Amino acid sequence: MPSRPNIVFIITDQQRYDTISALGFPHVDTPNLDRMAREGVYLTSCFAAAASCVPARASLFTGYYPHTTGVVDNASTWRHSWIENLAEAGYECVNMGKMHTQPMDAPAGFHTRMIVENKDRSMAKRGRDFVDEWDKAIAKANFVKPGLPSYSLLNDYADRLGAFEWPLPKELHADTFVGGLAIDWIERKASGKPFFLQVGFPGPHPPYDPPAEEAEPYLDRDLGIRPVAAGDIESQPIPFQQLVRKHVEGDHDAVRHKVDSTGEERHRQRAYYLANVTMIDREVGRILDALEAAGVLDDTIVVFTSDHGDMLGDHGHSQKWTMYEQVIRLPLIMWSKKGFGRTGAINPLIQHMDIAATLFDLAGVDAPASWEARSFAPALRGEAYEERDAVYCEQGRDVVFRFSDFVSMVRTRRWKYVHFLDGSAGQLFDLESDPFETNLWHSADHADCRATCTTGSPPGACRAVTRHASGRSAGGRRVESLEAGPWTMLPTRGRFPEKRSNWFIFKHHCYAR
Repeated sequence: MPSRPNIVFIITDQQRYDTISALGFPHVDTPNLDRMAREGVYLTSCFAAAASCVPARASLFTGYYPHTTGVVDNASTWRHSWIENLAEAGYECVNMGKMHTQPMDAPAGFHTRMIVENKDRSMAKRGRDFVDEWDKAIAKANFVKPGLPSYSLLNDYADRLGAFEWPLPKELHADTFVGGLAIDWIERKASGKPFFLQVGFPGPHPPYDPPAEEAEPYLDRDLGIRPVAAGDIESQPIPFQQLVRKHVEGDHDAVRHKVDSTGEERHRQRAYYLANVTMIDREVGRILDALEAAGVLDDTIVVFTSDHGDMLGDHGHSQKWTMYEQVIRLPLIMWSKKGFGRTGAINPLIQHMDIAATLFDLAGVDAPASWEARSFAPALRGEAYEERDAVYCEQGRDVVFRFSDFVSMVRTRRWKYVHFLDGSAGQLFDLESDPFETNLWHSADHADCRATCTTGSPPGACRAVTRHASGRSAGGRRVESLEAGPWTMLPTRGRFPEKRSNWFIFKHHCYAR
């Protein structure tokens, strides 16, 4: 038996919280994730620290907020992670699938990497010419990888909203292929060391591309799709309205967005997206079976999560980059055959990066003292746990979201406040009275709350909402006001680069990016 538990860290790309049956959404077929949720623990209030892939993953795998790492957009470089700490502690560290480091083949602490990146990279600013393991497998089988160049030739391409039938053999689908890589490694593993196996599924990120028979069960179901309310887009800050137009005019990830899409078009998009989730669920079951067959399941902690969600037309938006719940609220299931002490749902307010500190706690590995991540292991054991007052999410200007230098969000149990660095507009939501998020920014009844959130001198209910904006990060460090630039921080130890430099903190040191 290894002295420390094995860890299998399964992360999907762009999977919403409302996509797992056991989490309260019975229209989705996820029997293996349901089992994990019943027998293990699932966190109902886990939130991403960034609204797009690269900064969200950099935060998760470093233990710091985006404004601390300097990785605030989807084209930023990040090459170091806490996987390095686990390797130093004696873990055999393996990546099968997507990590989304920049550069894509950065070691990031892994001893072995079998990289599978975005399903469609035909318009990518970085990585367009990168050849991953999936590309090689498709080429070896004498096929051309499906993507925007082929999907855009379809007569109804503009009406598909990124939903297409996978045209190649099932075993060559990205998610099935990654599951197979993970299973193959488990079956071949020879080292006696405890292992950290990261399994990065490319789905359900678009293109939404299940084989036709996988989507069929969802086509006649009520999928709970809410229509876009009249005036919703017009009530949003100008940068988010510009983001909608960008998606309408573009083809990012082979998705041609339509604000006026029909109910049938949105239903097909959602059906294909959920079919991708069900395919991933099947691979999760196969991975669990492989662990059991290899005789290591009893000593393994399994984590299932995603990096952020997908709007799928809600509030008139496509994909990510906004601060709505569909993007920032994440599924998180933790399972161990030995158990943690509690089972089922627990609801402390946590940042996604807190997974890192929790795993280090459970593995008996010392976490860096400078981390902004906090362990919620006591909550898993049913012990007293002081949750965060608020969670934060950040997004910088990038290749798609070009309309504001920096967007930051602060969310408490009740309130959500969204601030744009370079504008006077914003968003304010009372999640207690309206979980579907109607913007109260211009509401006369909420003028006092909006004002206190903006000025940073809060009385009463808005106090926790403004803490980040007024100068204190959750990690206890002092930051400048948002107007002065959220990237400037005075760290408690080590050195920190100013503004948008090409450096970031890791393990108390600055590494060139």
